[in-house]
Amino acid sequence: MQRGILTPREREVFLLLVRNYTTREIADDLSISEKTVRNHISNVMQKLGVKGRASAVVELLKLQEISL
Repeated sequence: MQRGILTPREREVFLLLVRNYTTREIADDLSISEKTVRNHISNVMQKLGVKGRASAVVELLKLQEISL
């Protein structure tokens, strides 16, 4: 995966995930539904070819797509 592949919204979702926000808190913070949050997370996991949020976070950190 090349750098810059995340959409701005996907990046927002994962930046909140690494801050330990729940799906509901992310949805409330971004004014979107919980289902939309889960869709963004699923899309990123599919792009990265990983299973699970934690694996996605690790890969995004390695790729310098997000930072802590």
